Amino acid sequence: MARGFFNVPKAVNEPVKGYAPGSPEREELLATYKTMFNSNIDVPMHINGEEVRTGNTKNITPPHDHKHVVGQYHTADKSHVDTAISTALAAREAWSSVSWMERASIFLKAAELLAGPYRAKMNAATMIAQSKNVHQAEIDAACEMIDFFRFNVQYMTDIFKDQPASAPGIWNRVEYRPLEGFVYAISPFNFTSIAANLPASAALMGNVVVWKPSDHQAYSAQVIVDLFKEAGLPDGVINVVYGDPVMISDTVLSHADFSGLHFTGSTFVFKELWKQIGNNIHTYKTYPRIVGETGGKDFIWAHNSANPLQIATAITRGAFEYQGQKCSAASRAYIPTSIWEDVKKHLVTQTNELKMGSPEDPSNFVNAVIHEGSFDKIAKYIDLAKADKDAEVIIGGNYDKSVGYFIEPTVILAKSPTFATMTTELFGPVMTIYLYEDSEWEASLKLVDESTEYALTGAVLSTDRYIVEKASKALENAAGNFYVNDKPTGAVVGQQPFGGARASGTNDKAGSAQNLLRWTSVRLIKETFVTPTDYKYPFLG
Repeated sequence: MARGFFNVPKAVNEPVKGYAPGSPEREELLATYKTMFNSNIDVPMHINGEEVRTGNTKNITPPHDHKHVVGQYHTADKSHVDTAISTALAAREAWSSVSWMERASIFLKAAELLAGPYRAKMNAATMIAQSKNVHQAEIDAACEMIDFFRFNVQYMTDIFKDQPASAPGIWNRVEYRPLEGFVYAISPFNFTSIAANLPASAALMGNVVVWKPSDHQAYSAQVIVDLFKEAGLPDGVINVVYGDPVMISDTVLSHADFSGLHFTGSTFVFKELWKQIGNNIHTYKTYPRIVGETGGKDFIWAHNSANPLQIATAITRGAFEYQGQKCSAASRAYIPTSIWEDVKKHLVTQTNELKMGSPEDPSNFVNAVIHEGSFDKIAKYIDLAKADKDAEVIIGGNYDKSVGYFIEPTVILAKSPTFATMTTELFGPVMTIYLYEDSEWEASLKLVDESTEYALTGAVLSTDRYIVEKASKALENAAGNFYVNDKPTGAVVGQQPFGGARASGTNDKAGSAQNLLRWTSVRLIKETFVTPTDYKYPFLG
């Protein structure tokens, strides 16, 4: 086994393609987008390697052109979920017995396929159904997914090499077994890479999975299934179901062989699932592993020593990339009054330059939010800010859903640090700013720490190293991913393991060995070479 460890290719981050005008990758992607946009795809469920079509379908519509139907996906009833569970369990014995090297080869092959022939298709599906622009699709659906596959293999080998010490005459060793049962993966709409990684990370460690992708990510989920199949993933290892989330979760969480939940989504849903697991605890054969990354109300805090242009850029990129729908997206900022006018000048200039529209036009920085429910919630809070005496909309504030769910990048200036948009997670292109007096910078850090229940990401900007150190200490529990002199988004696998605490999740750090360890059950084996034959110890005389 040791020889195999040294043969695993060293993981490196996938280079991001630029998609500059006239470049081959740009032409290929836009042509693929056009073809897939008019393809009328039929997305089945996938159970034991079979395509399952129920006839109970829902339409797939681009958020930026919601009257256009690009296809449909099939939804499950309880019997399909039961079958997905039973076929996963039937596949478990063979899959868990497959050597780690064979499992690694499947996902390394998937990475190479995605870096090559699947790249344009995966990116285009993400652009169409999740309304990501060219760059956001590239860094997510291609690069981050590739990185997850490559680095997870490296982390797996590092884990397996971690062995206990052995005394003379004794050989101690540990086996990193898969969990006894099956893992339930629930993935979000906003990152195609996360959708792939939630089931894949558990499967890599020898587990079998029932995967429920977001309904709004069904198009790219189908491409992920195609990718896994071509890479050689055996039937039944990852089973895909769509449909009523309550029914699916009720069915899964009531099963005795449920052994783990890998979740990314809302804080409320995660807490409800955790409660349900607790209520069912006497049902299970083992204590289930619960791993979740949930909501955020991510912050930018600036000191008066910071560069105003850098602050404005951190806000523009951190708050408005992918329409503020990243779980790491900045949505509240604390700016000292002495530099506000300079920050505002740059922020107005940058935001006014942002183009909004379909991702088919690569010059559009901002696209549509994911669906009408999200649009309506965000619009309600923008209207609240327009009407409230404690707030002022200083940039943007317009929205229109006649063609797509478009909301202008919006900046709200709040007079109160507890104004609704300073504390409520909105998941849209809305940034709320609170101005503090320069002399009250320490008190403002306390506001950052205590204003919300979340602790996912945050950023501080300052050129004073003493201030950076004090802010870092004051905010040590306010963000699982903490950024100094940068925006609070853009974690890269292998560089910034991602996750938060408090109401933002279990902080098990996706893109790290810590996450993979959650999908193993360790067995210690102690072998004694010369077995004792006398029970007496020296102290007995």
